[in-house]
Amino acid sequence: MGLVKIAQYPDRMGADLARLQLASEGIESFIFDGGMASLGLGMMTPARLMIAEEDVEDARRVLGGGETDLDSPGGRP
Repeated sequence: MGLVKIAQYPDRMGADLARLQLASEGIESFIFDGGMASLGLGMMTPARLMIAEEDVEDARRVLGGGETDLDSPGGRP
């Protein structure tokens, strides 16, 4: 199971809200660098929401179907 970044947030709270939204649909996710974002360093080190590669389509649907970090250049970690 490889992990990919689905989104990033300037603070831990935003990442946690998205993580809980995914969890409510049975999609496991992890927050990387949440501690750094909590220190006010979110602009330099944002909280990254990571999911399993096989959950990408479901996660996009749950998070609103908009553009995710996987759609932008360099979106893969």
